[in-house]
Amino acid sequence: MTEVADGGLTDAVAAFEAARPRLFGIAYRILGTAADAEDVVQDTWIRWQRTGRTTVRNAEAFLVTTASRLALTASSSARARHELYVGPWLPEPVPTGEDTEHLVECDEALELAVLLLLERLTPQERAVYVLKEAFDYPYRDIAEFLDVTEEHARQLGHRARAHVARERGGRVSPAERDRLLRAFLAAAQRGDPAQLQDMLAENAVAYSDGGGVVTAARKPVAGRERVARYLVRTVGIYGQHVQTEFVEANGQHVVYVSRAGQPLATVWLDASPEGIDQVCFVVNPAKLAPLAAARGG
Repeated sequence: MTEVADGGLTDAVAAFEAARPRLFGIAYRILGTAADAEDVVQDTWIRWQRTGRTTVRNAEAFLVTTASRLALTASSSARARHELYVGPWLPEPVPTGEDTEHLVECDEALELAVLLLLERLTPQERAVYVLKEAFDYPYRDIAEFLDVTEEHARQLGHRARAHVARERGGRVSPAERDRLLRAFLAAAQRGDPAQLQDMLAENAVAYSDGGGVVTAARKPVAGRERVARYLVRTVGIYGQHVQTEFVEANGQHVVYVSRAGQPLATVWLDASPEGIDQVCFVVNPAKLAPLAAARGG
């Protein structure tokens, strides 16, 4: 924790910059997009500048409290936007690993499939889940951050954790997920629906997030056979003369698809022991921007 002993701007900047990755990480997990998270970080900085810092005993606690409450407020309006969103809404992949703009701590709560699940929680449940599961804050601190009682924070956390555990069920290891991703891409590029079906779980679902900006399926495609046919058809339409590479986003490997240096899609999947049960295509150009920037695009 950082102590603020005076109101000097240099100390204030240093305290804020030290906390910035955590503030972004909290806001991104709650809101699901880098742009919204950056807005929260900037608003937190503005409030930090305007605060009488000589009265602040713990800079990190103040900054985390401010960012958490701002993100919680923003999540209500974001939820309303998502309800009007054209087609399925998917979280925006952000580059992780070394030499990335956002040094976000990697954990299960950063994974794209988990972020998609968190979208179904109430804003308070999501905030408590993020602060507890991703950053291991005690419920006493979480209660202060969100201005609720400790008992209520515990209840919210237990409900959120139970929901995530129930919806995710058993998951394969990251290494097995990577193997499936590579095999999936190879089969899709060959246009092999039979092999794709063999890799898909019976209850597989494919989501495409175009945001109404580019052409994409406006409803989830469900069922092993339908998903396999959809994947082959999609690759047949858009897969000509493209480059694919495996990159790290959200602490996991995803497929980054581009043509002539221009981003086309990010593809990621999730899987249970029964096979791939979730295939997600992010094709909304705004949501491809962070990865494109990291690739020099």
